[in-house]
Amino acid sequence: MDAAALRDLRRRLTAHRVVGLDSMVFIYHVEAHPLYLPLTRTVLHAVERGALHGVTAVLTLLELTVHPWRRGQEAVAREYEALLVHFPHLHVADITRETTRLAARLRGHYGVGPVDALHAAVALHHGATALITNDLTLRRLAGLLEVIVLDDYVAVG
Repeated sequence: MDAAALRDLRRRLTAHRVVGLDSMVFIYHVEAHPLYLPLTRTVLHAVERGALHGVTAVLTLLELTVHPWRRGQEAVAREYEALLVHFPHLHVADITRETTRLAARLRGHYGVGPVDALHAAVALHHGATALITNDLTLRRLAGLLEVIVLDDYVAVG
C-alpha cells in the first residue's frame, strides 16, 4: 500500500465527524483482504479511537455474516456480530420507515440499487457527511455525501 494513499485517506477522513460505512469495509477487514486491509485499518482505527463516529445499516450484519452461516461456522458468525455491535463509536442503525422512504427517493433520483440506497439513507439520516464504500454506483450521490471509494487508493498494476 502506497503511504501517500493512506495519508490522503486520513486527510479526507479528518474533514468529517460522522461517516457512513458500507458493509464491504467490515467484510474486507475481517477477511484480511490483502489490497484493502491497510485502508480498512485506517478507517476503523479512526472510528475506534473516536476521531470519527461511524454509522452502518443493520444490513451490514446480514452481509458480514452470510458466508460464515453458509459454511456452517456459527461461532464465526456470532463473533462477527459481536465485533460489529460492540465496536467503539459505531452505530449499527436499524432500517426505519423514514430511512426506507429516503432510500426510495435516492433510488428514484440517483438510480442506485436497493441495498446501496438503504446504506446511504441510513448514513444521511444519522448525520454522515461521507460514505466509505467500494461501490462505484454510489458516486452518483456525490452531491449529498462525499463518497470515498476504496479502489481509488489501491495501486493497480
